[in-house]
Amino acid sequence: MKIGVFCSANNNIADLYFEKTAELGKWIGDGGHSLVFGGCNIGLMDCVAQAARKAGATIIGVVPSKVEQGGKMSDILDVTIHTDNLSDRKDMLLLHSDVLVALPGGIGTLDEIFMVAASHTIGYHQKKVILYNINGFWDSMIALLDDLASKNMIRGKVADCIMVANTLEEMEALIQN
Repeated sequence: MKIGVFCSANNNIADLYFEKTAELGKWIGDGGHSLVFGGCNIGLMDCVAQAARKAGATIIGVVPSKVEQGGKMSDILDVTIHTDNLSDRKDMLLLHSDVLVALPGGIGTLDEIFMVAASHTIGYHQKKVILYNINGFWDSMIALLDDLASKNMIRGKVADCIMVANTLEEMEALIQN
């Protein structure tokens, strides 16, 4: 399975996020899966790629030209998919992934989550995005989504396209279903 991962490209974040990200990367490799990610060599992106690589995963990086020009492209990629911009990157991440996982991240990660969810609700695909809710990271967003749903601002059930896993075991169960 090709597991797409959205996450932070920041190094200055809590160690717990790096620990849980490394566990996910190891699980991806140990399970014989491939990692599809944004191709950066910093933050949680680098962490998940390094852990997956050590566990034997194929590493697929979707790299916008700005990342490459800025010297932030990972050097452990087995497959590099070059893109012109972030919109193309999101499209390629979705296209080349069977399931998508959102680790802690910022504006870019939010953009990726909502692009996958919005295109799912319209019917472009049936892929799911799973929020890895490490230490309650996504709690406020989950509450916002529940509030939007209670006001009938979201068609269908949020859980049809955005699922939540609080542990790696829950993540495994959602990915394998």
